[in-house]
Amino acid sequence: MITERWQTSPRQYEIQLERDLSIPVGGGIELKADLYRPQGAGRFPALLTISPYERAQQGWEMAPLGFPGRDRGSLEVGDFNFYVRRGYAFVIANMRGTHGSGGEYGNLHPDQDSIRDIAEAIGWIAAQPWCDGKVAMNGVSYFSVVQKRAAALKPAGLKAIFALYGWSDGYRDACYRGGILAHGFTTYWLQYYAKHYRFGNRHRREWGEARYAEAIARALADDEIAAVPALAAALRAPDAGVHPLIAEILLHPLYDDYYREREVDFGASDGVPGYFGADWGNFGLHLAGDVRAFQRWKAPKKLTIGPPVYLDPPRYQNAYQSLRRYDHWLKGRDTGLMDEPAVRVFVVGANEWKSAERWPIPDTQWTHFYLHAGGLLCEHEFWPSEPASTYEDSPFARGALRFTTPAMVENTEICGPIALKLYASTTDTEVLWFATLWHIDASARESLLTRGWLRGSQRALDPDRSRPWQPVHTHEKREPLSPGEVYEFDIELRPYAILLRAGERLALGISSADADPPANFLHTIGLGSVLRMKASHVTVFHDAQRPSYLLLPVTRGNLIGTFISGGQMVSP
Repeated sequence: MITERWQTSPRQYEIQLERDLSIPVGGGIELKADLYRPQGAGRFPALLTISPYERAQQGWEMAPLGFPGRDRGSLEVGDFNFYVRRGYAFVIANMRGTHGSGGEYGNLHPDQDSIRDIAEAIGWIAAQPWCDGKVAMNGVSYFSVVQKRAAALKPAGLKAIFALYGWSDGYRDACYRGGILAHGFTTYWLQYYAKHYRFGNRHRREWGEARYAEAIARALADDEIAAVPALAAALRAPDAGVHPLIAEILLHPLYDDYYREREVDFGASDGVPGYFGADWGNFGLHLAGDVRAFQRWKAPKKLTIGPPVYLDPPRYQNAYQSLRRYDHWLKGRDTGLMDEPAVRVFVVGANEWKSAERWPIPDTQWTHFYLHAGGLLCEHEFWPSEPASTYEDSPFARGALRFTTPAMVENTEICGPIALKLYASTTDTEVLWFATLWHIDASARESLLTRGWLRGSQRALDPDRSRPWQPVHTHEKREPLSPGEVYEFDIELRPYAILLRAGERLALGISSADADPPANFLHTIGLGSVLRMKASHVTVFHDAQRPSYLLLPVTRGNLIGTFISGGQMVSP
């Protein structure tokens, strides 16, 4: 990449490959790795990519294929040819317990031992005769997950991470969205990949037979879990196949030390510059974690959120953007990096990029769109004695409510965090909330934008981290509901950016099941949640005393509010 003022490292080297390197880490364990480096003598900065995926596949040379590409879904390190030819050593390594590396695999959410391995591997790489002592990390998804955690250990030699598409809180981002067990992607991933890994029943060893058996029985008594065949099978035979890994997650239904020890330590994130990002379509897994990482990271940082489509494997997008950062932080080259805004997000509909210095976008006007009887969603205040809305939720009928805005009169940009406040009751002692935001174009075609989740018994907010536009829940205990009693529920919908053109509308769907048919693979990742097995009637109130509303981040337009008339004069 070349401009009038700067250019990235030129393409000038041939490549040599060394397979099956052994990297010594703690406890006498060795990690296996493949090394791609510039041919001949010389010391170069190194890029480390590490995951449980087979390293040889990461180096396959093939034309990109549109995601999901099924069997290519794990090819996420980027093209080694691109970096090595521009003067970087490229290391593809396997985490402990996977594809030849010693030790025991630490589960989908990596344990502390696995992350310490990575920190030690960085030190080893920095000391090699082919490395100049400077190391960065690369790769998306699992590769990004471990980058964020390893950087917080501040290993000597690590100068930067390029960590897009990687959850930072395994409980909230992946396993228990809103406190609701999201088993679909987790069980699929473990059954597909982890069957090749080395692991044992860690909880049985650490807890002992009595405690472990009691925990298994308690989980099996949960009818939400027992109703899912794969989950019930894992609990009934917890030592078979990948069942120890599935059971491990099921035995931690609340946010406890198991997840605290596996989330990113943002308090120690002041040592390594970070680049974060995802896309709007990845709301079910990575998006929230990367936004959180950007907001809480203490070292220099950037955030880029792209259009709602995943990267094409083998991943080649963002090659030049990452190279600019590596050139800056590892080679000391001026690539214009520090002259650019910290935040860049793609605005759907406008199909263009929006820049800012922080997130949320400065001067965002969060606007209350109230839920009204008859399915209206608008800024208008409530009428006296406005009736409530009720739906049935049972194994036989998964009902839902829907509220739709009037057509936009002017182009209106929505960009940022979204929150839903519900005043509601149920005839059950529990309610599962699934809130979905839809876009309706001028020809009435609908598309799903984003979603939010909340288990009603885990409605307690974290007062230190919550904001009106972004509630954060503690998820440390369950407080059963009293049937018929009205409660306040604050639900975070994952953020989005869209330009609503004149004539277009938004619709809010509310239900107790994620039953919306997926339009693509990313939507599938956002499904797969447990359901209530009891019949109930759920009532949402929307009146002057109980004003349920959707809080939308307006960043452009809608200066005087939407028009229920659609902005059209009515004939006499």
